[in-house]
Amino acid sequence: MVKIRLARIGKKKFPVYRVVVQEASNPRNGVAIDQVGFYDPNTEPATINMDLEKVNSWIARGAQPTTVVKKLVKAAKKAN
Repeated sequence: MVKIRLARIGKKKFPVYRVVVQEASNPRNGVAIDQVGFYDPNTEPATINMDLEKVNSWIARGAQPTTVVKKLVKAAKKAN
C-alpha cells in the first residue's frame, strides 16, 4: 500500500517535515517514491508548500494520505 505521509528532517527539537509518497512498510525516513511538499511548523504562521497537482494525481492512483497530511492538503487548498 502506498501512503502520503510526513518524513521528519531538521534537527533536534526543531522539526521540519517533507510530505512524501512511500510504501507503508518503509520506515518514516526511508526511501520515498516522490516528494510532494514541505511543512515547517516552527514559523508563524506555519509554512506549507505543496504541489497539489501531484498530491491529487497520487490520490487518484490509490495513495492513502495520513490524517495529518489530509489537514495539510486542506490548509494548502485554502491558502491558494
